[in-house]
Amino acid sequence: MIHLPDLKCGLLGEHLSHSYSPVIHSELADYSYELFEMPPEAVGDFLMSDRFDAINVTIPYKKTVMPYLAEISDNARRIGSVNTITRTAQGLRGDNTDYYGFSHMLDLSGANVGGKKVLILGSGGAQETARTVCTDRGAEVVVISRRGENNYENLDRHADASLIINTTPVGMFPNNGVSPLDLSIFPNLLGVLDMIYNPSKTKLLLDAERLGIPHISGLPMLVAQAKLAAEIFTGIKIDDGEISRITGKIAHTTENIILIGMAGCGKSTVGAELARLTGRELIDTDRMVTEQTGRTPADIIEKDGEAAFRAIESECVAMAGKQSGKIIATGGGVPTIECNRDALRQNGTIIFLRREIDQLDTTGRPLSQRTSPALLYEKRLPIYKVLADFTVDNEGAPCAVAQKIIQLTNPDLSL
Repeated sequence: MIHLPDLKCGLLGEHLSHSYSPVIHSELADYSYELFEMPPEAVGDFLMSDRFDAINVTIPYKKTVMPYLAEISDNARRIGSVNTITRTAQGLRGDNTDYYGFSHMLDLSGANVGGKKVLILGSGGAQETARTVCTDRGAEVVVISRRGENNYENLDRHADASLIINTTPVGMFPNNGVSPLDLSIFPNLLGVLDMIYNPSKTKLLLDAERLGIPHISGLPMLVAQAKLAAEIFTGIKIDDGEISRITGKIAHTTENIILIGMAGCGKSTVGAELARLTGRELIDTDRMVTEQTGRTPADIIEKDGEAAFRAIESECVAMAGKQSGKIIATGGGVPTIECNRDALRQNGTIIFLRREIDQLDTTGRPLSQRTSPALLYEKRLPIYKVLADFTVDNEGAPCAVAQKIIQLTNPDLSL
């Protein structure tokens, strides 16, 4: 760990409330790292102030800052944007560490782009970074934008693409669950890269997973570019192994632990124990339904029918699935609705909490009372098994079951 507590660093941007950068930099070095959130008209005065020694820059100011710089690195000039600024004797110097970050992401994906057609979605600054790296590696790069020669209306002309890189914000929190395109029209895809890191799996990446296409999110890129920025800030080399360590730590800490299983199998009880042991917030989707409607799930099912309940429940699941670092206990029928599956998978590890049929508590559960729990279980079991990352038998004390789940998911709770 580098110790430079008097060094004033930070991140300049317009909207920064969900930034992971302070956490990443706190893992890389001991210096102050502040979020400098401001409107465009304040950027110039800020850059001329003494409020920082070194900063990162994020959207929408990576080009805005360039006229204020005395020196710009070759990579930053080639890409046309700056994301790292330091003070020198000559004035402010701009660098671009996104090139290094994206190169790391591309290497991690295992995609060899030399001589291959690469589609880059988006026409902003992130696109310029991906295009520069891929061009340097000998790829045939095609930029897809909403307007222009190559757009989303004529994607069929590029059905031979080998790699797709998303640099747009489509699918990013809080607008989860949407994808910029349909991957099924590209039969030769060797990989899909998405620069978005929240959620950890966008719909684009979930679609790639379903099709068996190798895929990777933007989190490794984010950590890698921060590592190089920290080296520039301090002038001290940081071991490359820190990238994978910090990436894994953030992934474990931000993912949800999600409990699925039959009604009455103990998800709420075990979820409460998980919340107590980990310090995470418990989200119970049945409770969300009650809070949203003022009625219990049982009352809605009995008076309005199951379909009405499922519609409300799915809205609650969508909201819960967007969260990070939570414990989520779901209703027994949640996984039976297709849209709920991606809502859960986008940002979490899913645990199938299994309990013997004769031990299920059916009190106040109209579906379990109307239909044999054994028949419901037979219908739902294949869905539970496919969706779950782990299966845990709910036997013994809830605390012991919760501890087993923690051991399986292995979150680093110190972050």
